[in-house]
Amino acid sequence: MRRIWLSGLLLAAAVAAGFLFFTERPLTVAIVQPEHDVALRIYGLGTVEARILSRVGFEVGAALTSLAADAGDSVAKGQELAILHSAEQEARVARAGAAVTANEANLAKATAAVMRAHAVLAEREAANRRQQGLVQRDIASVQRAEEAQRDEDVARADLAVAEADVAVIRAQSLDAAAALRQEEALLAHHRLVAPYDALIVARHAEPGAVVKAGDAIFTLIDPATVWIQAYVDEERAGQLAPGQPGTIRLRSQPSAEFHGTIIRIGLESDRVNEERRVWLTCADCPAEMFLGEQAEVRILTGTRASALMVPEVAITGFDGHRGTVWTVQDGRLARIGLTFGARDDRGRVEVAGGLPEGAAIVTSPPRGAAEGRRAHLSEAP
Repeated sequence: MRRIWLSGLLLAAAVAAGFLFFTERPLTVAIVQPEHDVALRIYGLGTVEARILSRVGFEVGAALTSLAADAGDSVAKGQELAILHSAEQEARVARAGAAVTANEANLAKATAAVMRAHAVLAEREAANRRQQGLVQRDIASVQRAEEAQRDEDVARADLAVAEADVAVIRAQSLDAAAALRQEEALLAHHRLVAPYDALIVARHAEPGAVVKAGDAIFTLIDPATVWIQAYVDEERAGQLAPGQPGTIRLRSQPSAEFHGTIIRIGLESDRVNEERRVWLTCADCPAEMFLGEQAEVRILTGTRASALMVPEVAITGFDGHRGTVWTVQDGRLARIGLTFGARDDRGRVEVAGGLPEGAAIVTSPPRGAAEGRRAHLSEAP
């Protein structure tokens, strides 16, 4: 019985020793070390876009007779891109031109009539003066004088009518000229030209197709306005500002790093993805860029001469400003609340305040961590 009791005591002692070993033995934990010259960057994912992009087409509808450019071509402002069938409109222009010519002839005729009316009026005025003088000397009868005055009045009225005819024909000439300009403008709409120096991204129609007014024939971009549109998480977007530099990696060239600058920050966030849009110009990107290509950006929001950067996975209850971490104080584990500041693109947050003097932050608490348990320190990888 003594041997049985002794064996039981030894077994209980071994179990107790094992329990104490696994629950009270010092844990080896990695701690966060201060860093110097810390670059704070924000990650964003986006695509290559163009600020000036136009889908150009005709203002009238007709059949396409020719296309003078294709996708990938560079075109200059005013260069001809496509032509519509224009025989019907050319006939309208000719008809409007004939109307202008006819009005010019009518105006010349009416002007001649005015000149004739002036001559007749001058003749009647002279004759009337003579008759009035003869009546005053009792050489001619009053009836002859009255007839001369009447003839002058009729000639003056004829002149007024002739001048009114000229005014009417001048107005008709202006209307005919305006109609001609309108028809010529419609004829010009049968010719599509480049609105600016552009690169053709796509061609949407082929010769022979009947297009409607407003149908896109080409998609153009201004190659000088190519930029990167990126989406940044709202939680990090508060640190963004125009003029901040960033690095850009294109999916087609993952080994190359290009440099850009924030030129615009969107005023409206995506309500579903909770992301904000930013646009970066690229200073040294390749001459040939492809719209829609995926691009990664890392925007430099600031630097720190010295900072303590804590992985977000080590923070519990993090609300973007405050959270709780495990620390080692006087060789034992403890949980404390800290205030945090800026974030970086590596999933880390800057400690802004609340860390007691002599305390070290645990990067990844091991299994079995508990308040007051002893811990050995090691640097974070």
